[in-house]
Amino acid sequence: MTQTQGTNLRPPAGPPRRSSVFARLAGWSQRHRWAALAVWLLVVVAATFGAQAAGSAWKNDFSLPGTESQDASDLLEKHGAVQAGDTVDIVFKSEQGVAANRDAVTKVADAVRVSPGVADVRTPFDDPSAVSGDGRIGFATVTLSGVSTDVPKEDIRTIIDIAQDAETETLQVEVGGGAVREAQEESGGAAEGAGMLAALVILVLLFGSVLAAALPLITALFAVGGAIGLITMASHVATVADFTPPIMMLVGLGVGVDYALLIFYRFRHELLRGAEPVDATRTALDAAGRTVFFAGCTVIIALLGLVTLGLGSLQGVALSVALTVLITMAASLTLLPALLAVFGKRLRRNVMKKVAKAERKGKEEGARWRRMAAGVQRRPFAALLVAVVALLALCAPALDMRLGFADAGNDAKSTTSRQAYDLMAEGFGPGFNGPLVVVAEGGADAGEELRRTLDEFPGVAAATPPMPSQDGALTTVLAFPESAPQDEATEDLVRALRDGGLDPFEAKTGAEAYVGGATAGEVDFSETVSARLPLFVAVVVGLSTLLLLLVFRSILIPLKAAVLNLLSIGASMGVMTLVFQHGWFGVQPGPIEAFLPVMIFAIVFGLSMDYEVFLLSRIHEEWERTKDSSLAVREGLATTGRVITAAAAIMIVVFGAFLLSPDRMLQQFGLGLAVAILLDALVIRCLIVPAVMQLFGDRAWWLPKALAKRLPRVALEGSPQEPATVVRD
Repeated sequence: MTQTQGTNLRPPAGPPRRSSVFARLAGWSQRHRWAALAVWLLVVVAATFGAQAAGSAWKNDFSLPGTESQDASDLLEKHGAVQAGDTVDIVFKSEQGVAANRDAVTKVADAVRVSPGVADVRTPFDDPSAVSGDGRIGFATVTLSGVSTDVPKEDIRTIIDIAQDAETETLQVEVGGGAVREAQEESGGAAEGAGMLAALVILVLLFGSVLAAALPLITALFAVGGAIGLITMASHVATVADFTPPIMMLVGLGVGVDYALLIFYRFRHELLRGAEPVDATRTALDAAGRTVFFAGCTVIIALLGLVTLGLGSLQGVALSVALTVLITMAASLTLLPALLAVFGKRLRRNVMKKVAKAERKGKEEGARWRRMAAGVQRRPFAALLVAVVALLALCAPALDMRLGFADAGNDAKSTTSRQAYDLMAEGFGPGFNGPLVVVAEGGADAGEELRRTLDEFPGVAAATPPMPSQDGALTTVLAFPESAPQDEATEDLVRALRDGGLDPFEAKTGAEAYVGGATAGEVDFSETVSARLPLFVAVVVGLSTLLLLLVFRSILIPLKAAVLNLLSIGASMGVMTLVFQHGWFGVQPGPIEAFLPVMIFAIVFGLSMDYEVFLLSRIHEEWERTKDSSLAVREGLATTGRVITAAAAIMIVVFGAFLLSPDRMLQQFGLGLAVAILLDALVIRCLIVPAVMQLFGDRAWWLPKALAKRLPRVALEGSPQEPATVVRD
């Protein structure tokens, strides 16, 4: 059996006849292999040591200019109100009654009051409403000196330690609040390690060589290590959220292995065609390197689209992840060629040995993928109908997706924040875990009227006495809903108060009232994201479609890619909704984190283009050579199906490993990305794309004559001729 039998391969390739910037870059990395390795090693070491020396200065910016919750917060800060800071609740429970433990409770309050980061402490004995009806449960309200993102976590842990040290056999003491949840958060644990180990196993099975498997991983680790070090140092001069590093790790490892694998697989393909390692590397960079470049640009464009949302908390994350993708792309185009130059001959021996072994067993490279593509081409309508109906069925639950934020009720039952949450709900009702901060202009009289109005309002369980600001110009009342913070009834209460519920108070006093606080802020955040989502989607889809239009010089290809990517993303959102909102597989039900859909959309839309560009570039390359659209689809899938599946499997295990994280947000993020990649690689790339391309035929590469004259030519394949275009009037 000859090597080329059944694979429709061209004669052995030499150096590309037209040297592109990617081929020249590969040539430089090969000639200066040790210098390239040294530069990358120096960058990673310098970034790592620099980050360790400088430390991190993560800051979550959830400000929402123009929203009522932000207006309330700004007013409190302007008038010097103590309530401008976030709060922490210290909850006490005793079967003998809180009053019987007065000395212990007061001792805790006094110790916390002089702790760093604390502005004020109100004990259960300062406010009768802070003791439950049966007297067994009471809480002290600790007002921090600022918002939780500005108070060091060490200060919050000090409060937790003081409270927990006061526990006795007869007195239970727990600490709750958003700041406490952030301070007690654990790292992702073994998630990253599990993902990397699984990726290594997949690569070894794919290539049959530990050395070949290690190169994509080494490239990814260098890129991610350098990016995280740089962003850690940048956090001192820019606003970067504290949940950015795990997301950078998540995306960086996925795309890093993905990009390196695409190039390495093309390198292997060229070796099989008889090329020397030096020429195989240049050809791989000239072809797959272009694919990686355009795919990476698409991911970056999608991430930068998050800037259009105008949300400070997401802009820093988007820029950080975009930088990670950029560095990963640079490592794939410079570090990987240097590694291939060092280990090229050894890799060739391993590749040829494995191929010879496969030939002895009668196995043909890409035969299964070729047969599958042929089967899809025989019944394109049936394959398309089944796949699209399945994806639409998965998309359906996303129509009921409710955005919000997890609270302590979603924490593990062993945590002090969850136990404090449960005690507050037991003693006072679920709404006491998420009070609304209602701010009004005016003094004591206005404050009393505001309290009476809130006390009588449907859905409000209780309201505190008015608390004046330092200058007396402002008064604050805490309104406790009857429902839990995550319940839709609480969202309805916020809207009802804002949509005329406080009009009688304003008419009677002439003062203007604002509904703020963390719970109301979460409602504002969700509504802001929902309102700006159409613009964000339009920007990302529009720019990505334009990029594909330039690359493939086709009208139908970019439109098809946009629609199919939206299908895979919608299906992943549907799965997230079923698991985390409806509680499938034993997961505690709750809302989907408000910022995750846009983050997942940006990342998945970009990553989906990786496979789109990689597959279609090979199909286009074969179509350029044969002008047979059906054959081009079969050969394109035969030569890329295996690597696309392997790359997707690696991304799935890396993303899926974050389901092991104790953080609910990372669990949702990992599941959403893993499901989207799974559906994109298996259902869309292996079924829908071949079916659609078969139905399109030569029309897939059609471009109107007027547009063809105006568009610049961007060759994606490393062939000497310009890409042909079917031009029709």
